[in-house]
Amino acid sequence: MTNRRRLVSRFRDDDSLDKSPDHVLVGVVSIPEDTESPWWLIGKRVLMAVGALVLAALVVYLDRGGYTGGGGPDGTLTMVDAVYYATVSLSTTGYGDITPYTQQARILNTLVITPLRVVFLILLVGTTLSVLTEQSRQAFKIQRWRSVVRNHTVVVGYGTKGRSAVAAMLADEIDPGDIVVVDTDPQALKSASTRGLVTVQGSATRSDVLKLAGVTRARSVVVATNSDDTSVLVTLTARELAPNAKIVATVRESDNTHLLKQSGADSVVVSAETAGRLLGLATITPTVVGMMEDLLTPDEGFSIAERRVEESEVGGSPRHLAELVLGVVRKGQLIKVNEPEADALEAGDRLLYIKMVSG
Repeated sequence: MTNRRRLVSRFRDDDSLDKSPDHVLVGVVSIPEDTESPWWLIGKRVLMAVGALVLAALVVYLDRGGYTGGGGPDGTLTMVDAVYYATVSLSTTGYGDITPYTQQARILNTLVITPLRVVFLILLVGTTLSVLTEQSRQAFKIQRWRSVVRNHTVVVGYGTKGRSAVAAMLADEIDPGDIVVVDTDPQALKSASTRGLVTVQGSATRSDVLKLAGVTRARSVVVATNSDDTSVLVTLTARELAPNAKIVATVRESDNTHLLKQSGADSVVVSAETAGRLLGLATITPTVVGMMEDLLTPDEGFSIAERRVEESEVGGSPRHLAELVLGVVRKGQLIKVNEPEADALEAGDRLLYIKMVSG
């Protein structure tokens, strides 16, 4: 335990990111948002600008007695004059042919027309302000996300293994908003963001990066890095920060499996040996490999699924069910269907079975 804490402490010297203000995290944390058509964005701005113009014209017309230079009787303002004055005022042209002369008209001009002029300019020519607004919106979204994120899955590494893990979760109807990807590669994070995933840029061997990803409140952690030593360090850090989370890690060499287990991983997948077994099977029984790939592809053909045992099934044998049951999960332990303990289902059991997935 002492060695484990010493290893983790190497990456806890500067816990800054998780304590940083939200506006500082713009660019580090990316919250996906629905993309809108450029024409729709332009149309919205034009409609808002027209709305500001109409409001200004109404304010001027309702107080038309306080203005001079209009085209109506005795120089009073008509509706056309009000629209004209609002247009030249909001656009800051200001010809001066129509002017407010009463105290009331000047107060309204100060309190209403001038703010509308600012809004009008922001809507039409505020490109720089639009960028600042985008950053502020991202900061607000980051703040809101950090306050509500719970029971999510943190995926460390968005390479081939990480992408496949995410694809499997999405195909199993897990909401993209419940997945957070941590990686150091901006291109990988951009690819994850296009799938609607929250992303955090940084090394997951640092505790502050994992805290920023909400690992302390995560339901599970998937460690899919490209090197075994990094996987060990990430697992150590994640386990100390999230003692109750389920951690699934991948290693390239089976010799390192025990290191991942000792570091706190609940499940370890040996990628190199698994691929090697499939290659060996392909030379002997290639059809078996095709079936295995089908089972591991959750969005088409056959798929391995899990469900809770229904009340009517308690006490019965899983072999008599309509589904092809592979095993029973009882109190967190897997019991194969051919083992005697699986003959009688109990309340709270979960079934691992093969289901048909429509493509």
